[in-house]
Amino acid sequence: MLRVENASVAYGQITAVREVSLTVNDGEIVTIIGSNGAGKTSLLNAISGVIPLKSGDIWLDDKKISRLPSHKMVRLGLAYIPEGRHIFGAMSVKDNLTMGAYVQCSKKRFSSLGYVGWFMRRQDVQSNAEVVFKLFPILKERIKQQAGSLSGGEQQMLAIGRALMSSPKMLLLDEPSLGLAPNLVREILKLIVRLRDEGLTVLLVEQDANAALKIADRGYVMERGHITIEGTSKELIGNDKVRQAYLGKSVA
Repeated sequence: MLRVENASVAYGQITAVREVSLTVNDGEIVTIIGSNGAGKTSLLNAISGVIPLKSGDIWLDDKKISRLPSHKMVRLGLAYIPEGRHIFGAMSVKDNLTMGAYVQCSKKRFSSLGYVGWFMRRQDVQSNAEVVFKLFPILKERIKQQAGSLSGGEQQMLAIGRALMSSPKMLLLDEPSLGLAPNLVREILKLIVRLRDEGLTVLLVEQDANAALKIADRGYVMERGHITIEGTSKELIGNDKVRQAYLGKSVA
């Protein structure tokens, strides 16, 4: 589904990602693990079109998306849930979800006026909202509540729900467990597996390497902007270097 080839990302003279290549196959959970500053978030930002590539190419379903802006990525089925959630705190839960459904709009031309307007396919939007409420019943209870007043866990649920409103084929998640209590982390990770089982493909960046590798099919290790190790989750869990550096396990 997703193919990244020799991708590099730079901020001025500083190169954050150096010729990274990876693949995510349809129906997989693939995780990227690594220490802070390894380039994981920069890579996700580049894949989603938030920041430009310095060089390299990105393909989604055999369509080259390397130079597309982020809103066009969403229309192609790529939904990004950034670190820190970035919900609209002053807006209600309902309005946040509605914003996520923006790509469910269709163009409608009023030829006599020479005007292109937008209308919502309400049936699709309502259907997506019901899926979100089934996953997160608490959001339905909080539907009129200001998003900024939700708990951290509820805000993460809202961020995921908002992404699902766009009917994505693939989710990019950056540190979904950040700042959450352990019991909520377990619930979010279970949800990611459930979404995969229901047909979504997931690329997950997660600081908690133990948790990420438990749910992922495959993984990549990033260090100083490079991919240094890759393999199945089982292979990475059994790798001495990965165990010592990221899993908190000494080598016997």
